Amino acid sequence: MPKAVKCHSLQDVRDNIDRLDETIVPLLAERIGYVLQAAQFKETRADVRIPPRIEFIVERVRRFAEAEGMDPDMAESIYRHIMEESIAREEVRWDDLNK
Repeated sequence: MPKAVKCHSLQDVRDNIDRLDETIVPLLAERIGYVLQAAQFKETRADVRIPPRIEFIVERVRRFAEAEGMDPDMAESIYRHIMEESIAREEVRWDDLNK
């Protein structure tokens, strides 16, 4: 995976961040699309939040972060937030599917 290149101005930094955001946001949208699909396969609303799965993802992300030279605590924090938001939306989807 490419690493950050040396920027020569604040505008270079901003341009690169904007470029990355154009990649990150579609990937997050795709991820939540899969999360929402998962609701249809869960028998109960309680099945939406599976603590062992959450911890599996956190540990996996921490390893990825370390391999990329990123602070694993930061990666964990970001992913915990993503997962909490995802769970909230999946619960709504589960409720909609099971009215």
